[in-house]
Amino acid sequence: MALKAVFLDAGGTLVADRVARAAVYAETARKLGRAIDEHAMNALLRRVLAEMPRTVDGEFRYSEAWFARANERVFGRELGLDDAAARVAHEELIARFGHATSFRAHAGAAELLAALRDRGLVVGVVSNWSERLERVLAGLGLRDRLDFVLASAKERCEKPEPAIFRRALELARVAPNEALHAGNDLEKDVRGARNAGLDAVLVDHAGEFEPCPFPRVRNLVELRTTILERID
Repeated sequence: MALKAVFLDAGGTLVADRVARAAVYAETARKLGRAIDEHAMNALLRRVLAEMPRTVDGEFRYSEAWFARANERVFGRELGLDDAAARVAHEELIARFGHATSFRAHAGAAELLAALRDRGLVVGVVSNWSERLERVLAGLGLRDRLDFVLASAKERCEKPEPAIFRRALELARVAPNEALHAGNDLEKDVRGARNAGLDAVLVDHAGEFEPCPFPRVRNLVELRTTILERID
């Protein structure tokens, strides 16, 4: 069947951190008296986030309340700050990463969205992100170019699970074989979408996946060309 909808991941696909997250966390820790460099903080964050359960006190992964518990562990249990200092760290980080100025749109993002909608496609974002995703996309000038935004923290389901892709299909009012999802994560985006019956393209900005068993592009300009060729 003809392609009618395109879904896109946000972080690492449409947008990127202006400064590496681990560097920001390390800077925050140093301001509060805990000496740690970006490399060590990156390892710590990876371990803590991997060990955190999907829900904490009923709060879903990547929600602000979930991040409060994760940050309490990072700055409290792991780095030894008291409760008050750990709360200061969390509040500073939530404010920073909830604002569009902490991010940049990848080259060609706005043009990609405009081109897809100009061709009559439904275009949505499907991302494992906090409740602030729409605010971030709006601040980057991308929200008005989208038909909808699904953030896992609000939907209480996440990629690579089929449920979040099914929700996107419902909003777009299309069948799985009429939709394509593009993202930078091989498991969450590509295999997740394909397992839900959608077509999928890997967006490999960093050139990390070569060779790749799935359709792959190196940037959003290539992604635009790839998608438009499918509907011509």
